[in-house]
Formats: sequence, C-alpha cells, structure tokens
Amino acid sequence: MLSILITIWFLHVAAMMSPGANVLLVSQLAASDRARSAVFAALGVTLGAAIWALCAVLGVNAVFQIFPGLRLALQVAGGLYLLYVASRLWRSGGLALGDGVPAVSSAAAFRLGFLTNITNPKSALFFGSVFAASFPASPSPALQAIAVAMIIINALCWHTLLAYLFSRQRVRLAYARTRGTADRIASVAVGALGLGLLAASLREARS
Repeated sequence: MLSILITIWFLHVAAMMSPGANVLLVSQLAASDRARSAVFAALGVTLGAAIWALCAVLGVNAVFQIFPGLRLALQVAGGLYLLYVASRLWRSGGLALGDGVPAVSSAAAFRLGFLTNITNPKSALFFGSVFAASFPASPSPALQAIAVAMIIINALCWHTLLAYLFSRQRVRLAYARTRGTADRIASVAVGALGLGLLAASLREARS
C-alpha cells in the first residue's frame, strides 16, 4: 500500500507544481495584498480537488466515457469561465477578481477557487488515470479513502503554501511595482488555458 500511495503522491505533487489556473489564482490574490482571500481561494481549490478525487474513486471517468457529451459540456463551461476571469483581470488592473474593489470577500475568493478547479474536467481525468494506473485490480476501501485524504492534504498544503509565499512583503512590493504588467500576464495565461480547453472541446466534438 505504501508504494502505491507514494506513487500517487508524487504524481499529484508534480501536477500541482505545473503552472495552471489554480496556481495563478492563489498566487495573484496573495501577491496583490489579499492573503486572506488567497487562503480562502486555496480552500476552494482544495474542495474541488477533493470532489474530483472522490469522483475518480467512484468511477466518474467511466461515466464520462459513456456520456462524452457531459465531459465536453463541463469542459466548455470551464473554458468560458477561465476566459471570464481573464477578461476581468485584464480590465481591472488587479482589482476585479472579486467585485471590482480592492478587497475580495472570503466567500467570493472561496467560490473563485472552487469554480476554477471544479469546472476543469481534466482534473477528473487526471485522478481517474492516476488511480487506475496505481491501484490494484480490486483496491480496498481503506486504500481508496487514504488516497483521497492524501489528495486533500496535498492540495491544501500546496495552495496555502503558495498563499503564504506570495503574500510576503518582498513579493508584494515587487508585484506592486509591476502590477499592471503582472495582471496582464496573468490574464493572458488564464485566457490561454481557457482557449486551450475550448479548442480541445472543439477538436473532440469534430472527431
């Protein structure tokens, strides 16, 4: 069991460390002097990871294979949502992740984190493929429960660590000096992720 859990842990950590919408959201909130909002966004991302991991254990990947239209619809919704976040970032100068004001409420930040993660069906496919490749043919309930708990702990620790690191004064000062450029870069990166999801959906729909 230990070797299986180590494999899953390593693959999940490697995936989280690659730049993506979750990382961009939490780090941008923290660097713009909204550490509390960044922490709540991290909690939202973690809840999304928990749901996708649980769904993978319950076999949602098989449901997506039986009903590919469901996954495509969710993928399109995720792409459109990321484009919405990107457009708000571009227009805001860093203030419109919430309601266009300097402070983002805890509830709004949590919702942003959750929606950013839950609207990306690639998370379900990732966990489904990792679990399928790592689990034995008939995994025990204990192994499944521990794996899901480990995913939750990984996501929580990594994203709250990002919130902490990017909220440090040196990082915030550097961000403040280049706020407009940083927000434009974040907007382009998030928009590219959204367009990537939409392009992948279009290719799959045509195939």
